[in-house]
Amino acid sequence: MHAFPGGAPALDFAGTLRFRYRSDPREDMSSPESLSAWFRESGITEREIPCEATDLREALELREAVYQLILARMSGRAYDQHALALVNDYARKPTPVPQLTAEGRHVEASIEQAFAAVAQDAVSVLGGPDVSLLKECGNPECSQVYIDRSRGARREWCAMDPCGNRIKAAAYRARKRMSGG
Repeated sequence: MHAFPGGAPALDFAGTLRFRYRSDPREDMSSPESLSAWFRESGITEREIPCEATDLREALELREAVYQLILARMSGRAYDQHALALVNDYARKPTPVPQLTAEGRHVEASIEQAFAAVAQDAVSVLGGPDVSLLKECGNPECSQVYIDRSRGARREWCAMDPCGNRIKAAAYRARKRMSGG
């Protein structure tokens, strides 16, 4: 199962390389099957998309481009032109089209449509009103970026489990050591 703490598919897609600041980051998209599962779990499609190794390589390239653009936007730096061109190329392509069936809403997608959905979401997030709400997780090892829609924009972690719990537990242990307890 994949994690979706970012508040937008593009942020969660970029976050599939977890704990980037560790010497051993965790790759959540390590196979074509995990890529297919991510698209289904994210809601971009309702069925597994047949994915090949080449699709996985393409996904990782798109993911890194999205991540570079997110970091540039958050820090006020200029966008990397290659990353910008790659995301914009995908964003120009058709996205999945929901259909109404007797059972309700149904969405199927090709791999290209799924990539386009992620790219269009990146354009919406980075060019929209929520861009000022982007934050990186307060866990020094975590690199997940999320949209902080909390009251007063006081959210510190991508999610309580695991990041918030780890930081709170470490702070508690430090307070106990300081008080001699």
